[in-house]
Amino acid sequence: MMGDGSQHGDGYAYYTKSKQLADDVQELAMRCGYAASVVSHAVGRDLYRVNIRPIKDAHLVTPEPFRYAGNVYCVNVPNHVVCVRRHGRVAFCGNCYDEGKRVAETLAFDYHLQNGVEIRVARIFNTYGSRMLENDGRVVSNFVVQALKGEPLTVYGKGSQTRSFCYVSDLVEGLIRLMNNDHTGPINLGNPDEYTILQLAQAVQNLVNPDTEIIFKDLPKDDPQRRRPDITKAKTLLGWQPTIPLQEGLKTTIADFRDRLTEEGYSLVSG
Repeated sequence: MMGDGSQHGDGYAYYTKSKQLADDVQELAMRCGYAASVVSHAVGRDLYRVNIRPIKDAHLVTPEPFRYAGNVYCVNVPNHVVCVRRHGRVAFCGNCYDEGKRVAETLAFDYHLQNGVEIRVARIFNTYGSRMLENDGRVVSNFVVQALKGEPLTVYGKGSQTRSFCYVSDLVEGLIRLMNNDHTGPINLGNPDEYTILQLAQAVQNLVNPDTEIIFKDLPKDDPQRRRPDITKAKTLLGWQPTIPLQEGLKTTIADFRDRLTEEGYSLVSG
């Protein structure tokens, strides 16, 4: 900023005739924690100005804490950048899901290396089981609730995309072993057994009501085709691997959902 930009007030401006370069400079500034915005400085002459302000800015809005009990949706965009504008200012957060996990690991390792803080880093893959929220949007809870309520099971695409499902008690055992181990990580914790989404739907269908309909809808563009953890480190360093097969875990999960939904007054399919 000191070399290629010009200082104005308590901030800086960077000028360029390239819109792409202006966008890139804006993103770099926001990744460094600065508020940055791009404006067309000279209409018709393709000149852009990136306004860069320090982190501590009286004009930036300080968010107030509030309670929220609804759904939270992650946003996927091609360049993994989400810009949130408040009063014309811009805040950078990155891809909600992917970037959030990367930042968490980075901060943990920074404290570990700089301050000697003892940490353990686990990378958790699809987990399911009793006490899941019935409206959390995960595929297991979606299928179980739909089946128990007598609704069609919704499969996206042909259902050929695969997932791996680890029962919660297996995961907890893996986390405890990691915490009691000297290895910092990261270590993958999950079940390497793969099932297609259609196979999962059919398993829930057979356990709740074989007559339940399965319907197919368009596959989202960003839906990954395969998710399977490599748990070699967990086996070698922790002596851990999942022990509960999918059928057994689904039976326990379905029974728990049935009890809670019945208490909430829902009329459920008998089974």
